[in-house]
Amino acid sequence: MPKKVLSPVVSASLALAVAAGAGAIALGSATAAPEATPAAQPSLSALGSVKTGDFAESASEIVAYDAKRKQGFVVNAQAGRVDVLDLSDPKAPVVVGSLDTPGANSVAVHGDLVAVAEQSDPKHTPGTVTFFDARTLKAITTVTVGALPDMLTFTENGSYVLVANEGEPQGYLAGQVDPEGSVSIIDVRKGAARATVSTADFRAFNDEVDALREQGIRIFGPGSSVAQDLEPEYIAVSTNGRTAYATLQENNAIAVIDIQSARVTTLIPLGLKDHSLAGTGLDASDRDGKINIATWPVKGIYMPDGIASFTSRGGEYLITANEGDAREYDGFEEEVRIGNKSVKLDPTVFPNAATLQNNANLGRLNMTTTSPKNAKGEYTQIQVFGGRSASIIDAATGERVWDSGDQFEQLIAEKYPAIFNANHEETGFDNRSDNKGPEPEGVAVGKIEGRTYAFVGLERVSGIAVIDVTDAKKAKLIDIVVNRQDDGPVGGQPTGDLGPEGLTFVSQADSPTKQPMLLVGNEVSGTTTAWQINLGR
Repeated sequence: MPKKVLSPVVSASLALAVAAGAGAIALGSATAAPEATPAAQPSLSALGSVKTGDFAESASEIVAYDAKRKQGFVVNAQAGRVDVLDLSDPKAPVVVGSLDTPGANSVAVHGDLVAVAEQSDPKHTPGTVTFFDARTLKAITTVTVGALPDMLTFTENGSYVLVANEGEPQGYLAGQVDPEGSVSIIDVRKGAARATVSTADFRAFNDEVDALREQGIRIFGPGSSVAQDLEPEYIAVSTNGRTAYATLQENNAIAVIDIQSARVTTLIPLGLKDHSLAGTGLDASDRDGKINIATWPVKGIYMPDGIASFTSRGGEYLITANEGDAREYDGFEEEVRIGNKSVKLDPTVFPNAATLQNNANLGRLNMTTTSPKNAKGEYTQIQVFGGRSASIIDAATGERVWDSGDQFEQLIAEKYPAIFNANHEETGFDNRSDNKGPEPEGVAVGKIEGRTYAFVGLERVSGIAVIDVTDAKKAKLIDIVVNRQDDGPVGGQPTGDLGPEGLTFVSQADSPTKQPMLLVGNEVSGTTTAWQINLGR
């Protein structure tokens, strides 16, 4: 990926840093499995769980932890509230209260203050953030932020709350609204009752659309300005509390924000993943009846959702969960199967196009219609959604220093072959290989006995990956664990924890068990689960 980043005064002459399309390769080139788990690393074991709603109704999404009161706050979108959990005994979590928060998307806690991001109805209009007293659970005040506030977080010292306002379009037809994406910065230094809101927007980049596209940043909403097209998804804050990093998922980029001035300073393009290289393969078909992690002549658009910051060897790094997300709205849908009759591949780039477009090969894999074409309208590159991986990025340079490659799929194939690339709403095998595989979504980072670990939620297979990121440039996948059961008939409803959405690390000092924990909100099963992180001794 490129080391350079873009600012509002970027020159259009900056070189394209994304690799060009690969030519045809041999089919079925398998890649190697990851290294065995080191014996001294920590492991995860499920402690206890509580169900707060119905199956597949988003009854448990984002989880925040109140260390003072040993309580959890869980977004329950089904009920339009935030549920409050007593976690003093994490083996038996209990719902002890709730916050009335219609439209809730995210929750965060710092000290005695709880902040909840709420989208409006309709969601393309400005949203709100409501502050509550963690001691009494009573509302303090509500402030207005941007359209569709999708995530929020406190800075480490609690001075500011940062809100990712995604600003999804109502649609792209005449008369429909595409609001601007933005990041709201709420100053709560004088208390929530006297909170003030500043907005970091993207209007300074509106005249740089050609340079942004040249660098690989996806600006492609029909008729949209840059400010409208950029959609902040998730935010991480630097360890010194001065800088925020917001993933722009659909745009395949990261925005860098100066918190004090409430200004977007740079945009980091994330480039493409070359799935034709050894170690970066993928299983591309849900119709071949087998596990087939292989290299293919396609490019993955990383498109991260979750992001977290950490330090390694004195440097600041970001870890991203590379989920992928296609735009599907009135007037514009970018997703199409490679085997669709409308997809014509350039024969000079893909001389074996007919073979590639077979359903047992790439025919079922979803690609974007925004992939590059020649003058005849034939695709010269196949771009697919997501990286099926986690990446580590040097925050100072924008350089990707590590990526998990195809290790998530490899380890799932090794440990859980019966649910390889399974969906989270039905029992089955290999039914998500055509669409983002295990689908990494959320990520949390924590320190345990001097080492730093990242925990990545794999939404579809319903797993949690553990990665040792102590040395950012030599990170190691340690394990993947699942807490789901597929005992019923194929196509039936699985049980257990399904669809991990939000993850929160609880340090050893803050944990009621005096062992580090991981709290996970599972969107599909409607369960919130406390995992104990067992120390590797």
